[in-house]
This record gives sequence, C-alpha cells and structure tokens, in this order.
Amino acid sequence: MWDAISGWDYWNGVGAGVAWVVTICLMVAGLVGCVLPVLPGHLIILIGAVAHRVMLGREGSGLEWWSFLVLVLLLAASQAFEIASGAAGTRWFGGTRWGAVGAFAGSIVGIFFLPFGLLLGPLIGAFAAEMLFAKKKPTFAASSGVGSVVGTLAGMAVKIVGGVLMVLWFVVDVFWIG
Repeated sequence: MWDAISGWDYWNGVGAGVAWVVTICLMVAGLVGCVLPVLPGHLIILIGAVAHRVMLGREGSGLEWWSFLVLVLLLAASQAFEIASGAAGTRWFGGTRWGAVGAFAGSIVGIFFLPFGLLLGPLIGAFAAEMLFAKKKPTFAASSGVGSVVGTLAGMAVKIVGGVLMVLWFVVDVFWIG
C-alpha cells in the first residue's frame, strides 16, 4: 500500500529536503500540541511520521511498518491516561466513586471548553458528583475536586512524556533501526 501511495506521480517532485522540513515542522507542532491543549499533539506527530513515509517511500524514509503500531500505541496510552487521570486523582485524595465518575465525565465535557475546561471540567464534575450523589459536605467535595485537578495535571505531564517518546521512537527508527 505504501509503495502504491508513494509511487503517485504527484510525489515525484517532492525532494528529500522538503520532506524533512515538513516532517520536522509536524513533529515540532506535535510537541507544542502536547503542551498546548488546543492542538492534538500526538495525532500531529503520527501524521508527521505518516507524511514522512509517504513522501520518501519505504526505503527513503527508514520507517518500518511496525513503527506506526508503536506510535499508535503510545498515542492511545497517553490519551487514555490523561482522560483517566482526573478520576484517579479524585480517588487518591479520598474521593468516592461518585467523585471519580464526576471527574471522568467532567474531563470529557471539558474537552469542548478548551483550554480552561481541561482543568475546570474534572474539578466541577468531581465536586458536583460528591455533593449531589455522594451527599458529601462542601469541604470533602472540594478536596475531591482538587484531587481531580492534581490528577489531570499529572495526566498532562504524562501526555508530554508520551509525545517526546513518540518523537524519540521516530528518530530511533529512522536513523538506527530502519
């Protein structure tokens, strides 16, 4: 499939230098996206790797097919950890299951209210769930909400590490494995 795509006449005019400029720009934009919640950082890094392979072909890119599997697994693991981290932080700070469910739901709703929704969503979700469903006092609910924020920040740190690992894997595969 890769050979068929890279064999298109359209790609014949793309030189290695242009391909590397596009790849490096996408990798840097992806790393920035791992820090800034407005950009889908991991997805941009994956797109950069795919674009590199398409523009340079199988032999020219140095990327093996299984590298894309590794990149997709890193992407999925970091995204899953980031979403679940708010709920884990709630439980770590002594919140109930209701608080964890509220933090999880708040993190999903918060995605639609970037950038502040990423922190406020789990906080509000955990607090509201503790108050409404677990019937806890405001101080306990606030502690649960703070735990969701701490967990979300830890998830963001893991997201950055995941993005760096994706770029490092790309570099290792292109220059040392492939």
